[in-house]
Amino acid sequence: MEWSDLRVALALGQARSVAGAARALAVDATTVLRRLDALEAALGARLFERSRRGWQASDAGLAVLAAAQRMADQADAIERQVLGRDQELVGPLRVTTAFVVMEHLLPQPLAAFARACPGVEVEVVENAFLVDLSRRAAGSPGDGPGKEADVALRLSVNVAEHLVGRPLGMTQCRVYARRGAPGLPQSVQPLATLVAEAPWVTFERDTLTRVYDRWMQQHLAKAQIRVRVDLFNAVAAMLGTGIGIGVLPTFMQARHPDLVPVSETLPELAVPLWILTHPDLRRTARVQAFMGQVGDALAARLAADSARGG
Repeated sequence: MEWSDLRVALALGQARSVAGAARALAVDATTVLRRLDALEAALGARLFERSRRGWQASDAGLAVLAAAQRMADQADAIERQVLGRDQELVGPLRVTTAFVVMEHLLPQPLAAFARACPGVEVEVVENAFLVDLSRRAAGSPGDGPGKEADVALRLSVNVAEHLVGRPLGMTQCRVYARRGAPGLPQSVQPLATLVAEAPWVTFERDTLTRVYDRWMQQHLAKAQIRVRVDLFNAVAAMLGTGIGIGVLPTFMQARHPDLVPVSETLPELAVPLWILTHPDLRRTARVQAFMGQVGDALAARLAADSARGG
């Protein structure tokens, strides 16, 4: 058996389609079928059956996929351990974070890091969900949103226990309105008053993945909703039109001087910003340098924001 053939079977088992497996492996569909045929011939067993639900693993196929997954995990562990011994400030570094963090918190610290470490090429994936740093992607480098990250900057109350890192500080939220907008509050008021009397810009109705989504579902159930969007940047854009009021992280205010806070900070929406990596990568020089330099800069920014009272 060839490991490359087992990788094909594993990709087919995950995608349940030849086209999906081909995309994951960055090969053509003919190659997937040819390697599957070779593997089945070597084992003397049929590994997949084609049905209306896609390619389904047979009993023999399930056994092969389980063994192939264990081999893939071991290969991933070897790769991470080798990467973890990299002590030179050169090479690629992939960082995953939320769009709002990239736009409002990360640019200056990232630019300073790039100037200090010109041999490191940083690639930022603006993704609100933490990439699983303990698994390497099945596809070729650069393929799709599932590619692994070296460092994660995540706004979250809870983080995976197997990752290492530190909280950089708390982010706060307030309700904002366009400065001088007719019919909208212009000074700090009780939340109950804002809910009862002002029109709102909020997040999507059925999304509950973030603490902000759940807060809005709970507190704004009886509010007058004018517009629903999916990101804080979109909330800020709509608030700038004067159509209503809405919740934003306080670290966004510096970029939006046309907005005025109309509530106190909302304690339920105080969320820490974490910087995280996988244990096998924490001694890699470029990971250490990024987590130290950029992490310290972000911590200082959040501390200053907190000292101003949000």
